[in-house]
Amino acid sequence: MTGDDTAPRLRHAARALLLDPDERVLLLRAMVDDETSVWIAPGGGIEAGESPLDALHRELIEEVGLRFTGVPPHVWRQRHVDPGHIEGYDGVVNDYFLVPTEHFAPHGTMTPEQLRAELVYGHRWWALDEIRSYAGSDLFGPRRLGELLTTLLRDGPPPTPIPIGL
Repeated sequence: MTGDDTAPRLRHAARALLLDPDERVLLLRAMVDDETSVWIAPGGGIEAGESPLDALHRELIEEVGLRFTGVPPHVWRQRHVDPGHIEGYDGVVNDYFLVPTEHFAPHGTMTPEQLRAELVYGHRWWALDEIRSYAGSDLFGPRRLGELLTTLLRDGPPPTPIPIGL
Protein backbone atom coordinates (compact mmCIF):
# COMPACT_ATOMS: atom_id res chain seq x y z
CA MET A 1 0.00 0.00 0.00
CA THR A 2 1.12 3.53 -0.70
CA GLY A 3 0.37 6.74 1.16
CA ASP A 4 -2.29 7.51 -1.45
CA ASP A 5 -4.42 4.68 -0.09
CA THR A 6 -4.95 6.55 3.18
CA ALA A 7 -6.58 9.69 1.77
CA PRO A 8 -9.16 11.06 4.22
CA ARG A 9 -12.83 10.31 3.62
CA LEU A 10 -14.50 13.74 3.59
CA ARG A 11 -18.19 14.69 3.74
CA HIS A 12 -18.92 17.31 1.06
CA ALA A 13 -21.69 19.82 1.70
CA ALA A 14 -23.15 22.94 0.10
CA ARG A 15 -24.26 25.81 2.35
CA ALA A 16 -26.11 29.06 1.68
CA LEU A 17 -25.36 32.43 3.20
CA LEU A 18 -28.95 33.65 2.97
CA LEU A 19 -28.72 37.43 3.16
CA ASP A 20 -31.81 39.64 3.39
CA PRO A 21 -32.00 43.31 2.24
CA ASP A 22 -31.11 44.47 5.78
CA GLU A 23 -27.93 42.35 5.65
CA ARG A 24 -29.22 39.80 8.15
CA VAL A 25 -28.15 36.21 7.65
CA LEU A 26 -30.35 33.19 8.36
CA LEU A 27 -28.65 30.56 10.52
CA LEU A 28 -29.78 27.19 11.86
CA ARG A 29 -29.04 26.10 15.43
CA ALA A 30 -27.42 22.67 15.37
CA MET A 31 -26.70 20.67 18.52
CA VAL A 32 -23.26 19.11 18.38
CA ASP A 33 -23.70 17.34 21.72
CA ASP A 34 -25.70 17.83 24.94
CA GLU A 35 -23.74 20.97 25.82
CA THR A 36 -22.67 22.53 22.52
CA SER A 37 -24.74 24.21 19.87
CA VAL A 38 -23.48 25.85 16.69
CA TRP A 39 -25.23 28.39 14.46
CA ILE A 40 -24.64 27.24 10.87
CA ALA A 41 -25.69 28.26 7.39
CA PRO A 42 -28.53 26.18 5.91
CA GLY A 43 -27.46 23.41 3.59
CA GLY A 44 -26.05 19.96 3.84
CA GLY A 45 -24.51 16.92 2.28
CA ILE A 46 -24.09 16.47 -1.44
CA GLU A 47 -25.63 13.16 -2.43
CA ALA A 48 -24.33 10.82 -5.13
CA GLY A 49 -24.98 12.27 -8.58
CA GLU A 50 -25.70 15.78 -7.27
CA SER A 51 -23.76 18.91 -8.05
CA PRO A 52 -23.16 21.34 -5.18
CA LEU A 53 -25.90 23.62 -6.59
CA ASP A 54 -28.35 20.71 -6.92
CA ALA A 55 -27.68 19.85 -3.26
CA LEU A 56 -28.07 23.48 -2.24
CA HIS A 57 -31.46 23.75 -3.98
CA ARG A 58 -32.67 20.54 -2.35
CA GLU A 59 -31.38 21.39 1.12
CA LEU A 60 -32.86 24.91 1.14
CA ILE A 61 -36.30 23.63 0.17
CA GLU A 62 -36.10 20.92 2.85
CA GLU A 63 -34.70 23.03 5.69
CA VAL A 64 -36.13 26.54 5.20
CA GLY A 65 -38.53 26.40 2.25
CA LEU A 66 -36.55 28.71 -0.05
CA ARG A 67 -36.42 28.28 -3.81
CA PHE A 68 -33.95 30.43 -5.71
CA THR A 69 -32.96 30.90 -9.32
CA GLY A 70 -29.67 31.67 -10.96
CA VAL A 71 -26.18 30.69 -9.95
CA PRO A 72 -25.11 32.29 -6.67
CA PRO A 73 -21.46 33.19 -6.19
CA HIS A 74 -19.31 30.53 -4.54
CA VAL A 75 -17.61 32.62 -1.86
CA TRP A 76 -15.90 30.32 0.67
CA ARG A 77 -14.53 26.79 0.92
CA GLN A 78 -14.02 25.20 4.29
CA ARG A 79 -11.95 22.02 4.54
CA HIS A 80 -11.50 20.49 7.97
CA VAL A 81 -9.86 17.10 8.44
CA ASP A 82 -10.35 15.63 11.90
CA PRO A 83 -11.41 12.00 12.34
CA GLY A 84 -14.43 12.05 14.63
CA HIS A 85 -15.57 15.52 13.52
CA ILE A 86 -18.43 13.90 11.61
CA GLU A 87 -19.52 10.35 12.31
CA GLY A 88 -18.30 8.02 9.57
CA TYR A 89 -15.95 10.56 7.98
CA ASP A 90 -12.46 11.93 8.50
CA GLY A 91 -13.61 15.51 7.99
CA VAL A 92 -15.75 17.87 6.00
CA VAL A 93 -15.64 20.17 2.98
CA ASN A 94 -18.27 22.94 3.06
CA ASP A 95 -18.80 25.08 -0.02
CA TYR A 96 -20.56 28.37 0.84
CA PHE A 97 -22.68 30.28 -1.69
CA LEU A 98 -24.04 33.81 -1.25
CA VAL A 99 -27.81 33.80 -1.86
CA PRO A 100 -29.48 37.21 -1.50
CA THR A 101 -33.16 36.86 -0.62
CA GLU A 102 -36.11 38.75 0.73
CA HIS A 103 -36.71 38.31 4.44
CA PHE A 104 -39.01 35.31 4.99
CA ALA A 105 -40.28 33.06 7.76
CA PRO A 106 -38.41 29.77 7.32
CA HIS A 107 -40.62 26.72 6.90
CA GLY A 108 -39.20 23.87 4.86
CA THR A 109 -40.63 20.57 3.76
CA MET A 110 -38.97 18.75 6.67
CA THR A 111 -41.00 18.39 9.85
CA PRO A 112 -39.56 19.59 13.17
CA GLU A 113 -38.95 15.94 14.04
CA GLN A 114 -36.99 15.38 10.82
CA LEU A 115 -34.93 18.51 11.47
CA ARG A 116 -34.16 17.36 15.02
CA ALA A 117 -33.05 14.00 13.61
CA GLU A 118 -30.49 16.05 11.66
CA LEU A 119 -29.60 17.87 14.91
CA VAL A 120 -31.30 21.14 13.86
CA TYR A 121 -33.24 22.77 16.70
CA GLY A 122 -34.19 26.18 15.41
CA HIS A 123 -33.37 29.10 13.17
CA ARG A 124 -32.80 32.81 13.49
CA TRP A 125 -32.04 35.84 11.34
CA TRP A 126 -28.85 37.46 12.69
CA ALA A 127 -27.63 41.01 12.08
CA LEU A 128 -23.90 41.26 11.49
CA ASP A 129 -23.40 43.33 14.65
CA GLU A 130 -25.19 40.63 16.68
CA ILE A 131 -22.81 37.98 15.40
CA ARG A 132 -19.72 40.12 16.00
CA SER A 133 -20.76 41.06 19.55
CA TYR A 134 -22.23 37.70 20.62
CA ALA A 135 -20.96 36.65 24.05
CA GLY A 136 -23.11 33.56 24.70
CA SER A 137 -22.05 29.94 24.89
CA ASP A 138 -23.17 28.94 21.38
CA LEU A 139 -20.59 28.80 18.60
CA PHE A 140 -20.77 29.95 14.99
CA GLY A 141 -19.75 27.82 12.03
CA PRO A 142 -17.37 28.97 10.74
CA ARG A 143 -15.98 30.36 14.01
CA ARG A 144 -14.89 33.63 12.33
CA LEU A 145 -18.32 34.14 10.75
CA GLY A 146 -18.60 37.79 11.82
CA GLU A 147 -15.21 38.70 10.38
CA LEU A 148 -15.79 36.72 7.17
CA LEU A 149 -19.22 38.28 6.59
CA THR A 150 -17.83 41.78 7.26
CA THR A 151 -15.22 41.27 4.54
CA LEU A 152 -17.74 39.72 2.15
CA LEU A 153 -20.23 42.58 2.58
CA ARG A 154 -17.52 45.23 2.29
CA ASP A 155 -15.64 43.75 -0.70
CA GLY A 156 -18.34 41.71 -2.45
CA PRO A 157 -18.00 38.14 -3.67
CA PRO A 158 -14.43 37.06 -4.43
CA PRO A 159 -13.50 35.87 -7.95
CA THR A 160 -12.71 32.42 -6.55
CA PRO A 161 -13.79 30.82 -3.24
CA ILE A 162 -11.71 31.91 -0.25
CA PRO A 163 -10.36 29.03 1.86
CA ILE A 164 -11.57 29.39 5.44
CA GLY A 165 -10.88 27.47 8.61
CA LEU A 166 -13.17 25.83 11.10
